Amino acid sequence: MNNLPKVSIIIPCRNEEKYIGKCLDSLVKLDYPKNLLEVFVCDGLSSDNTKEIVSNYKILFPFIKLLINEKQTAPYAMNRGISESRGDIIVILGAHTELFPNYIKACLDAFNKDPNIGCVGGFVENVPENSTSEIISFAMSSPFGVGNVHFRTGKSEGYVDTVGPGAYKREVFEKSGVFDVELTRNQDDEFNFRIQKDGFRIYLFGVKIARYFVRASYRKLFRQYYQYGYWKVYVNKKHKTITTIRQIIPFLFILFLINIIPSYFYCNFVFLSSLLLLFFYFVSGFVFAYKIRGSLLNVFRIFFCFGILHISYGLGYLHGLIIFFILNQKPSERSKKITR
Repeated sequence: MNNLPKVSIIIPCRNEEKYIGKCLDSLVKLDYPKNLLEVFVCDGLSSDNTKEIVSNYKILFPFIKLLINEKQTAPYAMNRGISESRGDIIVILGAHTELFPNYIKACLDAFNKDPNIGCVGGFVENVPENSTSEIISFAMSSPFGVGNVHFRTGKSEGYVDTVGPGAYKREVFEKSGVFDVELTRNQDDEFNFRIQKDGFRIYLFGVKIARYFVRASYRKLFRQYYQYGYWKVYVNKKHKTITTIRQIIPFLFILFLINIIPSYFYCNFVFLSSLLLLFFYFVSGFVFAYKIRGSLLNVFRIFFCFGILHISYGLGYLHGLIIFFILNQKPSERSKKITR
């Protein structure tokens, strides 16, 4: 036990009264000495009962602490938690997530694989709360829906470009800095890109280590992925590069859709080729959906969700290109508001 590292878990949250109790319950059940564990819930001025719930846990479990995030956004919360933490390992955890009891042990085992590993994580199980979130969870677990985001699809173990929930060595923050407070979304992806430039590696181990409670609204999903696409462009501009190839595919899909009707007037070959590719997209989407859930109604609903993921991200990316590159503007205050 004397050789075990101290572990700090940081939870950015705002108005999460429905989930924060489940999240903290899972941390209480972690198979790890509680004297080597500290939890910082960084609350962004919640207007519901989130702070009261956390305060009750503080009384029962002294390793749980409540911090107030006046700035409200996630990167400020993460950085506040990091500055308060004393752990050798720092975990960034969403309030919608429950960790399995073996999470910390699995992370420590993964760190031992290679001294250059700076961040580790495992597979995440999507947990639906109703029929809509069940369909969303199916789409978000499919390679057709989210590409090669392996911690969601559970398809591959090894070195990756991102994980979730991620556990980091403290030396990563000492060398690469902390999360970019300008980013309302994509701050974890940007940070992971930055640490890899600094020589650290990210490892996904092949164990399910967490449950994620999926949002139960197509509208919220659309807004969430729209923001992902929008903010990804800002990250690209800051780093003067495209951080991952998969991010531009939804944008190219939007350009492809926009071009279909005009192509009818200027080139029959392009128009017919576009229709053929669109047909291939539909067939591929329905095949993936059928493999997930064979009933006809569910196949259509999953395919509809695929469309939301791709179109919303692509439109957000297009919006970001216009704002950040063509108009050369900064993110607006409205765009900085997180939608849940």
